[in-house]
Amino acid sequence: MFTKQRSRRFGVAITAAAAATVLALTGCASSGDGGGDSGGDGGDANLSVTFLPKNLGNPYFDTSSAGGQEAVEEFGGEFAEVGPTEASPTSQVSFIQTAAQQGVGALVVSANDPEAICDALDEASGAGVKVVTFDSDTNPECRDLFINQATAEGIAKVQVDLIAEQIGDEGQVAVLSASANATNQNAWIEMMEEELAASHPDIELVEVVYGDDDDQTSFDKTAALLQTYPELKGIISPTTVGIAAAARYLSTSEYQGQVALTGLGTPNQMREYVEDGTVTAFALWNPADLGYLAAYAAQALITGEITGEEGDTFEAGKLGSYEVGADGTVLLGDPYVFDADNIGDFDF
Repeated sequence: MFTKQRSRRFGVAITAAAAATVLALTGCASSGDGGGDSGGDGGDANLSVTFLPKNLGNPYFDTSSAGGQEAVEEFGGEFAEVGPTEASPTSQVSFIQTAAQQGVGALVVSANDPEAICDALDEASGAGVKVVTFDSDTNPECRDLFINQATAEGIAKVQVDLIAEQIGDEGQVAVLSASANATNQNAWIEMMEEELAASHPDIELVEVVYGDDDDQTSFDKTAALLQTYPELKGIISPTTVGIAAAARYLSTSEYQGQVALTGLGTPNQMREYVEDGTVTAFALWNPADLGYLAAYAAQALITGEITGEEGDTFEAGKLGSYEVGADGTVLLGDPYVFDADNIGDFDF
């Protein structure tokens, strides 16, 4: 069950979820009639919802898909998850095309690239498929709604504040990102640069490197940063794969406790590194809630409860009521900080 917790440092409340095991399917689940009649609140609405994360086998997306599956089961729909093994710009196209051919009611997509999948999404939309993006957006004209985990400004600021606190507000830092084309990563990094320049003049951002959301690549990029910049005092990794890989490298190196690491991670990935002192604190929203909200947004679009216009409101189960903002964006909430004092309270 979900329990309310409060950040000791930033005072932001979120809900924590125990992530269920997600079965990666190759197509839409069926119930005898191809999903045309769900038996849920939507009457004859096609409540088959397919989640398409950036890549499969990513713990972050396992958790968000678990939240989506929970929501779909609550409203009597049919859930499926499909996706590539690698997070490249065009790797999601074939999955979008297949889902549209299968006649799903909605696609819930975390985009690897803001433009590369737009043509495929347009075709799916033309076939009657509702398109919801979450976590990482496409161009706004390519989807009906974007479920934003938190404001880009809030995500950027919390990471900058954390690294500044951990390195005494001075010295060299680097960023270990996901892919070079990731919409959300690039927006956060740009705002981190602005925040550093405006509020932390004694911190120098020496380089942004890309681990492509691959564990070994991110591990190797961490090693390369430390060899290239012997005076490096901190690393920010705004990606769950990257921060875990960087922590794994630091935890067995001479840099443990000497080079600070923060960013965005899940408690289950990062617990051992917080407990052994490699990482002091990091941030994230609840990805299970993000998937849960995205699924309910898809249902509201399918049933016609909303159209995606600014000011539309819809109910999202246990999360309550949400309103569509500018550019078809729905905001989940604020990021939460995990540290040694609270990380034991979470399981996702």
